[in-house]
Amino acid sequence: MRLLVPAETRAGENRVAVVPSTVAKFTQLGLDVVVQSGAGSKAYATDAQYQAAGALVVPSSGLDDALAAADVVATVRPLDYPTASRLRPGMVAMSFLQPATDLDTIRGLQAAGATGLSFDLVPRISRAQSMDALTSQALVAGYRAAVVAADRLPKFFPLFMTAAGTIQPAKVLVLGAGVAGLQAIATAKRLGAKVSAYDVRAASADEVRSMGATFVHLELDTVEGAGGYAREMTEDRAARQRDLLAPYIADADVLITTAAIPGRQAPLLVTREMVEQMRPGSVVVDLASETGGNVEGSVAGSEIAFGEVLVWGAQDVASQMPIHAS
Repeated sequence: MRLLVPAETRAGENRVAVVPSTVAKFTQLGLDVVVQSGAGSKAYATDAQYQAAGALVVPSSGLDDALAAADVVATVRPLDYPTASRLRPGMVAMSFLQPATDLDTIRGLQAAGATGLSFDLVPRISRAQSMDALTSQALVAGYRAAVVAADRLPKFFPLFMTAAGTIQPAKVLVLGAGVAGLQAIATAKRLGAKVSAYDVRAASADEVRSMGATFVHLELDTVEGAGGYAREMTEDRAARQRDLLAPYIADADVLITTAAIPGRQAPLLVTREMVEQMRPGSVVVDLASETGGNVEGSVAGSEIAFGEVLVWGAQDVASQMPIHAS
C-alpha cells in the first residue's frame, strides 16, 4: 500500500498530516510513504528527516504521478474538488473532512468513486482515543487561547505582592468545558489567573473543579448530547442563559469561549452588549469564530474593539503551533 502526503494548499495552514516519526512507524508496517518536497517545512520537518525515516520525497513537479500511484492520500485540510475528482476509484482520502460543510470535496470524491475518511468523526470513546486527532487539536487551541489572552491583556495575570502594594490576579471566565475549555483553564491557572468556568453539561462541574477553577452554577437545566458534547438548546433557554451569565462576564478581565456543537453553527453565548459591559482593557477570545462564533460580531482571524474591549476571533489556531499540532 502506498501513502501520499502532499503539501497543504490552504493559505495559513502550517500543519502536515504525517510527521517523520510517524513515517518510521508506517514503514515498519510495510507501507510505502511518499512525501511531497516541502510538505513539512512549515512544521519544521525537513525533507531529509522524512528520507531518514524511510519516505520517498518527490518534487512538486512529480506530484501528479505520485497521486496517480497512491492508494491513500493524507492531508490536514480536505482536498479541493479538482484534486478529489482525480483520485482513482477505491482510493482513500484522509483529512479533517467536515461532511456537513465540505460539500465540494464530497462531490469530488463521489465523482471519482473514492472514499473519504474524516478525523472529525472519530467517536469519543475509550477504544478510539489513540485516533482522536480532533481532541488533540482542541487541546492546542485551548492552550493558545489562554496565551493569546495573557498577551493581549494590558495587566498582569498572576497575583503580585510587592513593597509598593498588592496586585490582584486577573479574573478569567471560560465558557465551555470540553477539551479546549479545560486546557484554557489549566493554562490560565498556570499563568496565575483566578479562573471560573461554565458549561451546560452537568458532568463538567467536577472536571472544572479538578483543574482548580470555580464552576459557575446557573439555575438552568443541563443540556448534554452524545459523545460528551453539548446539544443544541432552544432560543428561550439560550436567552435566559445569556441573562444569567451577564454579571459574571461583566466581572471578568478575560473571557474565553469554546462552545461547539458538532456539524452545526456555534451557539451564540455572548451579545455585543454583554461584551461592552466588561471593564475597559478586557479581552475576549472566541475560539468558535470560524463556525459562526460564540460572541456576537466576532470575526475569524481579526481583532475588533467593542468599545474598550478587545475581541480576538480565532482562525486556524492549532495551525499556529504546527510542531505539536501536526
